[in-house]
Amino acid sequence: MIIPIDRLDTETLDSIIQEYILREGTDYGFEECSMEQKIAQIKAQLKTKKIVLVYSELHETINILPFEQFNASEG
Repeated sequence: MIIPIDRLDTETLDSIIQEYILREGTDYGFEECSMEQKIAQIKAQLKTKKIVLVYSELHETINILPFEQFNASEG
């Protein structure tokens, strides 16, 4: 189930994104980015729906997935 990001307060969304960044070790290119920059980049992708915030009822977890990957798993 996709979680609409506008239903979360900023602090909660930032915490979810930060946990995702730390867990995934996401690569941001040759230059190091601050955590705030990484969070802003993820938020921008969430707003354009390149990626989505997904709740798994089975695992009771929240994850961030590329929209195409989520869409493929649903269809």
